[in-house]
Amino acid sequence: MLSEQSVPVIRATLPAVGAAIDDITRLFYRKLFTAHPELLKDLFNRGNQANGDQQRALAGSIAAFAGMLLERPDDRPDALLSRIAHKHASLGITPDQYKIVHRHLFEAIVEVLGDAVTPEVGAAWDEVYWLMANALIAVEARLYQEAEVPEGDVRRPMEIVARREETPDAVSFLLRPADGGPLRPFRPGQYVSVRAELPDGARQIRQYSLSSAPGRPEWRITVKRVRGGAGPDGEVSSWLHAHARAGDVLSVSAPFGDLALEQGDGPLLLASAGIGVTPMVGMLDHLVTTGATRPLTVLHADRTPADHAHRDEQLSLVRALPDTRLHLFYEEPGDPAPESASAGRADLAAVELPPGLTAYLCGPVPFMRAVRGDLLRRGVPAEAIHYEVFGPDLWQGQQEEPVVA
Repeated sequence: MLSEQSVPVIRATLPAVGAAIDDITRLFYRKLFTAHPELLKDLFNRGNQANGDQQRALAGSIAAFAGMLLERPDDRPDALLSRIAHKHASLGITPDQYKIVHRHLFEAIVEVLGDAVTPEVGAAWDEVYWLMANALIAVEARLYQEAEVPEGDVRRPMEIVARREETPDAVSFLLRPADGGPLRPFRPGQYVSVRAELPDGARQIRQYSLSSAPGRPEWRITVKRVRGGAGPDGEVSSWLHAHARAGDVLSVSAPFGDLALEQGDGPLLLASAGIGVTPMVGMLDHLVTTGATRPLTVLHADRTPADHAHRDEQLSLVRALPDTRLHLFYEEPGDPAPESASAGRADLAAVELPPGLTAYLCGPVPFMRAVRGDLLRRGVPAEAIHYEVFGPDLWQGQQEEPVVA
């Protein structure tokens, strides 16, 4: 909760800070990487830095947090904090790094806003920063404790025991601890971070969902090769596709992520698009292996059936569950179209939504925004809609109302 003296200062200056936040974050990252070039090589996603996604995500999270402090001072912004904290934990972020960020961020604020940053203004925004940072540090400490690892020490060597081509652009890897030890437990829907040693010496980290159920003798991740179009191809996904083979060892984090299937017997909607199918397949596998009987609706959208990773497996899992409805949407379904498939983009108009539904969404942000909007219009409460974003969460600063996950 903001102090009484800071509330009017933040309320008065939030529009100006919000208008300048892109300039502030660009300058912040430039200062940060000048002082700590190792962070760009070994921690931050270089692709997201190059296209500006990381800057926009930081801007959105800061503005969203400040706005929540003003508009709902008695509420904890748990959804925003949880999503960021899980990502930070998967990267091995430690409390000392928040001090580094603070120093360079406030240097950037002063440089961009100039004389507008009076001691009073600086103190108020300093309070906002440390409210957010300390809340994240507390959540991350709990996540490290639950994972039974020291703060930041989340990675261990994992051997690739099998590789399978799922589609022309998606490959799955089965992983086991290289030391022969036990696999860490995880919740269906969570992800791990994989660190790749690239030819220029950089050690880049990316997150991949665990695409099979907990309790199996191996973890499975499924990696879509990111084709950049006008920009560069994905560094880590391209490297894994080209070089990772059975017998190789990868540096992999403990499982994290707050898009995790909750226990219960109420109806579920698992809605995905593209490679967003991966956590949903893991959830389906878990439902089958635990003998679940809860009502289930599965929706998946893709460009073509051939691009639909784990398609046959997903169909088999759906058939193994007793009370499940499947809806497939392909932009180019082919002729004849696969069973249960419709042509075009995902459309919830013909999808039955039973009372008490809990929804899990994963896929490109436009897909999730459209599905979430349809669910809200049809009466599904915001707190019953959970989602996962692959990459920086560019959604947060664009919501007309906060996303609750």
